[in-house]
Amino acid sequence: MSAGETVKCPAGEERWHSATDTTLMACIALVVGDGDGNGTTWLEPVTDDQYASTLAGN
Repeated sequence: MSAGETVKCPAGEERWHSATDTTLMACIALVVGDGDGNGTTWLEPVTDDQYASTLAGN
């Protein structure tokens, strides 16, 4: 992602985002709920080690 970029995530898409130890990130999310008013399913947090491992391609 780059500054000012818009990212669209389709319904049912699992995704995660985060800053790094050298960068900041701000996220403004617009969520459209389903018929019951639910729009977000939060997944488990990841540790710093899990994040670093993903960046390293492991």
